[in-house]
Amino acid sequence: MFTGIVEEIGGIREANPDRLLIEAKKVLEGTGVGDSIAVNGVCLTVTSVANSAFSVNIMPETLRRSNLGRLCYGDGVNLERALEFGGRLGGHLVLGHVDDLGRVMLVTHEECARIVRISAPERLMPYIAEKGFIAVDGVSLTVVDFNENSFTVSLVAHTLEHSTLGGKRSGDMVNLEVDIIAKYVERFKERRSEGLTLNLLHEYGFA
Repeated sequence: MFTGIVEEIGGIREANPDRLLIEAKKVLEGTGVGDSIAVNGVCLTVTSVANSAFSVNIMPETLRRSNLGRLCYGDGVNLERALEFGGRLGGHLVLGHVDDLGRVMLVTHEECARIVRISAPERLMPYIAEKGFIAVDGVSLTVVDFNENSFTVSLVAHTLEHSTLGGKRSGDMVNLEVDIIAKYVERFKERRSEGLTLNLLHEYGFA
């Protein structure tokens, strides 16, 4: 589990169809083989650590749902180690399970902020709400507004400087993870319409 607060921008040393080698510094502190690191918001398992870099394997499902397969040598990626219990939750609960890809539609400036409009697949829009949370390439952001097929977020100076979002332009693809709480609420509503059953109680830990 993660918070969506990026710790550093790593650099791609090697990009293979099923493996990435990523240069990093801060996230390697205390990290060993088997630990989880979010790469552009995707929870991946560290398979090796050496020479100021770590490697991760990428499964076909991850390639289908994220932008990791588009990465090339020298690209920057947002990195975050898994949340330590007892630490501050500065963003929101991010699982690192990317739902789908979005596309940057428009980038505009508003005083010191940068407003970014991002298109999203139709199936994700029910989980996107004004002032709600969303993770974009692993960065915890607040939704400013939305319409039937897109939403906007406002990027402050810190986010622009300490994540890859500062370099995004129209047409770029980004990883989207909607708020897990919104997904569970929607699922619970669907099941409630079926009536109160033993299976429903069991699913939510009441039986």
